[in-house]
Amino acid sequence: MIRTISTPTLLEYIALAPHERIAWHAPDDLIPLAQVTLDAPVRPLRNTFCVGLNYLDHANESARAVGREPKLPTYPTFFTKATTAIAAPNAVLHLDGAASQKYDFEAELAVVIGAECKNLREEEALHVVFGYAAFNDVTARDLQREYGQWFKGKSIDGSSPIGPWIVTPEELGDAQALDIRFRLNGVEKQHASTAQMIFPIPRLIAELSKGMTLLPGDVIATGTPAGVGFARTPPEFLADGDVMEVKIERIGVLRNTISLR
Repeated sequence: MIRTISTPTLLEYIALAPHERIAWHAPDDLIPLAQVTLDAPVRPLRNTFCVGLNYLDHANESARAVGREPKLPTYPTFFTKATTAIAAPNAVLHLDGAASQKYDFEAELAVVIGAECKNLREEEALHVVFGYAAFNDVTARDLQREYGQWFKGKSIDGSSPIGPWIVTPEELGDAQALDIRFRLNGVEKQHASTAQMIFPIPRLIAELSKGMTLLPGDVIATGTPAGVGFARTPPEFLADGDVMEVKIERIGVLRNTISLR
């Protein structure tokens, strides 16, 4: 069973205090999952916040792929993805083949912020989390390099599926101990635990909130494990008809098909 709600109302709901959300959990809100087409569970009003190189093995493989010495970061690397990149679970991702032929996959855990906040300490950061979802940071690797920064290559329309739903912290448990996998056409390419993050979720939220207000409905994509396509030998990029699956323990499977034209 699933609850459906429009995005503007959802953002208002996310901003409510936990005790104020109780009325929303009425039995007549429930619809069988088989009777609905899922949209993205949240469409943020501003860019998605993303974290680069937040798993040690991925940081190492990325450095090797471009001929650099691996180096453990001291601070998180943040970048953003445009709002038009957000896509729904089970959607066909119509990626622009004229813009790039080197689209890559990145399985990630997404954090949805539930309260306006600023200058948080790490020990209070999890109190502002509304919930968690799976995320796929599909990236045009050639554009990422050509433009000398990550925004363009990360912001192709429809390149950021999120879902299949939002799981609340009470339902999920410890978000820092989740099995995360990526499968391409049924073949496993990435497999790790969120315990392997270099910068855990409280640190990410605290760092982002320094001097900058976070808003209800903001999404933070927390980084991807090793195994991405461009770092493989030989490199593997997405092709027309490919089926991608991000599977995160206690959240579910985010599945999308590629249409590359």
